[in-house]
Amino acid sequence: MVLRRAPIIVALVTAAMLAMGAALVPVLPATAFAAECSAPAWAEGTSYRAGEQVTHEGSGYTATMAHTAHPGAGWDPASTPTLWTHDGTCDGGPAPDPTPEPEPEPEPGAGTPVAANGQLSVCGVNLCNEHGSQIQLRGMSTHGTQWYSQCVTDASLDTLAYDWNADVMRISTYVQEGGYETDPARFTALVNEYIDMLTARGMYAIVDWHMLDPGDPSYNLERAKTFFTAIAERNSGKNNIIYEVANEPNSGEIPGSVPWPEIKSYHEQILPVVRAQDPDAVVLLGTPGWSSLGVSDGSDESEVVNNPVDASNVMYTFHFYAASHRELYLDALSRAADRIPMFITEFGTQDYAGEGTNDFAMSQRYLDLAESKKISWVNWNFSDDHRSGAVFTEGTCNSGSFGTGNLKEAGTWIRDQIRTPDDF
Repeated sequence: MVLRRAPIIVALVTAAMLAMGAALVPVLPATAFAAECSAPAWAEGTSYRAGEQVTHEGSGYTATMAHTAHPGAGWDPASTPTLWTHDGTCDGGPAPDPTPEPEPEPEPGAGTPVAANGQLSVCGVNLCNEHGSQIQLRGMSTHGTQWYSQCVTDASLDTLAYDWNADVMRISTYVQEGGYETDPARFTALVNEYIDMLTARGMYAIVDWHMLDPGDPSYNLERAKTFFTAIAERNSGKNNIIYEVANEPNSGEIPGSVPWPEIKSYHEQILPVVRAQDPDAVVLLGTPGWSSLGVSDGSDESEVVNNPVDASNVMYTFHFYAASHRELYLDALSRAADRIPMFITEFGTQDYAGEGTNDFAMSQRYLDLAESKKISWVNWNFSDDHRSGAVFTEGTCNSGSFGTGNLKEAGTWIRDQIRTPDDF
């Protein structure tokens, strides 16, 4: 999505080194390598200091500059002579020919998503950057952090930022189900930690208050006030925070039992809490029927469109699971997006439980609509859960390796969608 930064950085460094020093340094024959064979083996996901030594494929190498070997980037010592000096083979034989680096793909734009766009705002029915340009963000949602915090690490976020080229991550803090209510201080600190990690990578962070069961957001009103006060106060100086104040208002087994006016009243009570600490942030408002604009409750978008929250800088959320949610949902989203600002904060290519066969054709119809109307989206979910909706194969997160070989079918597909270049 944003500039594929890693290959371009390497190319620029290569050009600079050639311009400044290549003509001055004679090419020396490879020297025998012996004692340094005891150095540790090179490994993806590791940060290396200039001068640090490693072994790789029977040879020894010394890092020429500090860098992180981002998973999937292909920055092994034999392939990146701008990052590593070949010290010789362990048996003292000649140095192997380095693997030629692929030419970097030219793309428009530069820098990270936040560097390119700054503080976001809502203009008309679209999300706009600090320059007033309409933009579309694309990224991933965590699974519940009470279960899958091991999937949100420096290595996994490096992959998401630098290989997938994502703009945004949604941090899903469940309220019940072993989540926030069990240890508010711990889960608040965890959100802040993830915000800092995303900020360091120039990504946007959606703070998701993942109320689900019970489905009436007012049940957790006081908890929500405490949570959002703490998060917004601590992060008010940042320009990359988006607040999602009610994940999926729902009626459980009783359709229509939590009507839009009650959900709207909750939003009207939470908005001032966020605004008091972070007046410029975009706030995402949950909609009826598990954030389906009421379609899953047998209604349609008209109740929200005709009675919106009286506030600026707000957007309304929509969730879909392509194998379950067909034309009725797609058409409601299309109509609503012409009237009110929409943001797809959760979707899957499977059924509504995130399970079963992927329906990539229907998913593509949704994403084509989102592209045409510049509706930002976030996919569920960035974990190694056993369900088909999790992008990684089981065991990936504990292994610490997040390359393409660890992706499920849905993970491969969504990575390709996210990597499509941005127009900002």
